[in-house]
Amino acid sequence: MLLSRLKEILEQRQLNALFQPIINMQRGEIVGYEGLIRGPSDSPLHSPMNLFKVALAHGLGVDVEHLCRQVVIERFAELGLQGKLFLNVSPEMLLQPQARHGETLAYLQEVGLNPDRVIIELTENQPTYDYDLLREAAMHYRGMGFEIAIDDLGEGFSSLRLWSELRPEYVKIDMHFVQGINQDPVKLQFVRSIQEIAEESGTVVIAEGIETQTELMMIRDLGIAYGQGYHIARPHASPATALPAEVAKTLNRNNVAVYPYKNAFENSAVTAARLLRMVPAATPDMNNTQVCEMFNGDPELEVIPVVENGIPIGLISRRDLIDRFARLYSRDLYGRKPCTTFMDARPLITDRNTSLQELSQIIVAADRHHLSNGFIITDQGRYLGMGTGQDLMREITQMQINAARYANPLTLLPGNVPINEHIDRLIHNRVRFAACYADLDHFKPFNDVYGYRRGDDVIQLTGKMLGAHCDPDRDFIGHIGGDDFILLFQSEDWEARCNAVLAEFASVIPHYFSEEDRERGGYLSDDRRGQKVFHPLISLSLGAVRVEPGQYASHHQIATAASDAKKQAKKIPGNCLFIERRQGSSSTGQSG
Repeated sequence: MLLSRLKEILEQRQLNALFQPIINMQRGEIVGYEGLIRGPSDSPLHSPMNLFKVALAHGLGVDVEHLCRQVVIERFAELGLQGKLFLNVSPEMLLQPQARHGETLAYLQEVGLNPDRVIIELTENQPTYDYDLLREAAMHYRGMGFEIAIDDLGEGFSSLRLWSELRPEYVKIDMHFVQGINQDPVKLQFVRSIQEIAEESGTVVIAEGIETQTELMMIRDLGIAYGQGYHIARPHASPATALPAEVAKTLNRNNVAVYPYKNAFENSAVTAARLLRMVPAATPDMNNTQVCEMFNGDPELEVIPVVENGIPIGLISRRDLIDRFARLYSRDLYGRKPCTTFMDARPLITDRNTSLQELSQIIVAADRHHLSNGFIITDQGRYLGMGTGQDLMREITQMQINAARYANPLTLLPGNVPINEHIDRLIHNRVRFAACYADLDHFKPFNDVYGYRRGDDVIQLTGKMLGAHCDPDRDFIGHIGGDDFILLFQSEDWEARCNAVLAEFASVIPHYFSEEDRERGGYLSDDRRGQKVFHPLISLSLGAVRVEPGQYASHHQIATAASDAKKQAKKIPGNCLFIERRQGSSSTGQSG
């Protein structure tokens, strides 16, 4: 049934061409179109996936693909579309003995299209290829004046290998890595890396599957040359020849996208394998004297694992064994006995792929001696080596230090490194924005009276409240440290957002005080001389600076200017926004 329908489609050329615009992300103009194909709308072969599946099953893949090319080329010329035509070709079709390489050029000559306007877009469908033959086929097409593109980079089995082997003029990043890129730092890093490789190799990158304005902005800011997707334009039989006004406006907008930042405190990439030390193992048939000699032969050795047929079964510590042997007659009594006599039969064993965070939790929950004895590291149950509690603590501490530079451990908001990076991007792109420094008033004595846990609650509340009044696609919030935050607004209504924060803070903060302190509007604490001092309820000071393009040269200058504005805000009692304007200053306040 499907075969006869397919033959009918081939005989009567019942295929329809659609075209989706590809745009230059920096200039905001259409540079070409990808030619797509559809079967008859009332047929189960309407979808190109079904069409080619049936064709390949019946040995008609080459025939269907050539008809697709012919239909797309003819319709492209008929519509008089400008720019490049991206023509889908499957690599396996290029390698078929019956592949007719000259026919594509003949189709172009019939309709008067020059080959230098056509990009052969290779779409990967299988795990392995004969790369020598594929290189030859690519060279054959290049020799006729075509350029080469690789489709769906990152999605298929060997697209990176194809890139390396064929050195295409264009690569298309698979839509998986584009969609949601504004919320996924891993996707962001992948696209960044592809762009860096492309710059080195002279390849033009095309981002597929752009479906939102935020994704469009993110791709533009990453320096990706070309883009396509539903947000720009859907495939159509008669596609637009000019960019939609809203898309053009977005691309021309002088602002920067807010990059997602990975929460380094949830990073599980570092595992127990990082702590691996090669420690010689004893076997169960060795006696205690032999194990003692192993310790004597290596003064650095503190523990020896006992391993049977590659599987760890216990642990012997130097301290325990030497302590036993030091007792009267113990060496004579126990020296020839199996080493398992003094073995800890329940050692801490962990797989090499266990994250350091998980491992630290296991050790904290375990008996105290495991911290000093260390732990056995295995690979699928087989002995690899040892790790020490000291190494684990050192690694965790270093991770926390490094992570704190990128994200604050209390609020998990971006820390100083991403803050500075974002300011530098704003400066480099000559974006008009507002830098707003946020600081809590009367916070230190609050910590002393109510305790650090309640203080942490207030800091977390402040971070969430500030973030809730930001536009996540345009505004950036960072946690400098302690009770200091910074907001980098691209939203035009940033001043109203600041005042909304102050109003909400004023209404919520009293709930963090006792009823008595709320009634009297403040709280008492002891000063250094032990005398009672009255402090008002915690308030929020916001110091803002409007930044014009070219006004500042570095994030250091902006941080200093925002900090100075914050100091002015703190001189004003209560919740306050102080704005340092070039023509003068102003302040607004909210009652506490």
